[in-house]
Amino acid sequence: MKEQEKAEIKRLSDLLDALNRKEPMLLESGDAEKLGTLLKEKEALVNEIERLRDVRDQKLSKEAQKLQKLPFSRAITKKEQANMGALKKSVRGLVVVHPMTALGKEMGLKEMTGFAPGAF
Repeated sequence: MKEQEKAEIKRLSDLLDALNRKEPMLLESGDAEKLGTLLKEKEALVNEIERLRDVRDQKLSKEAQKLQKLPFSRAITKKEQANMGALKKSVRGLVVVHPMTALGKEMGLKEMTGFAPGAF
């Protein structure tokens, strides 16, 4: 679902860019009617892009809230990181969040952290 919003934001941004490129030509020609419709379209696109970005941020927040509700979390050691497959097999429901991902940045993580329903 996040990918759908991302693709839609990209499409709308491309349309906005195209309108921005048309604007100087309309200003030179002095066609006020076409310029007015262009500005209305640009405003609508900007508003829609902002709305979609807010939706995407809310979805990230929902995911972060779900992870925060899990009863156990701790940093993943370097040794565990080296053998992540074995760690994930041994701990049911483990979710590992890297601090450089969007979710990790949103949660303010400083190191790779694992969230699980039980201690590990």
